[in-house]
Amino acid sequence: MARLVGTVVAVAVVVAALAASLHTASAAVSCSEVTSAVAPCLGYAMGSTSSPSASCCSGVRSLSSRASSTADRRAACSCLKSMTSRLGGGGASMSNAANIPSKCGVNVGVPISPNVDCSKIN
Repeated sequence: MARLVGTVVAVAVVVAALAASLHTASAAVSCSEVTSAVAPCLGYAMGSTSSPSASCCSGVRSLSSRASSTADRRAACSCLKSMTSRLGGGGASMSNAANIPSKCGVNVGVPISPNVDCSKIN
């Protein structure tokens, strides 16, 4: 009987750990969330406006609050890296893009650059 209880407890611990890891993995910020959050920043990134709009800054603040874990920040980093790589060939100012968080007074914890190593983001 003691062996059966020990086995049941061990299985319950494994199931709980698996459920927690699945919940954490699925909680990462999606690229569609990142894209939606920073889409209003495109005018500034492309150099067509002199400063980020209020909606741009609101999106960046929203992204910052959603990217609360390392997994979230790495997911957001990968999306931003991909976006800046594509936009760089389309005339985007990488310095404008990189400066969006500071211009909005937000620390997102993720550099906006096509050259960042997202695996080093904590």
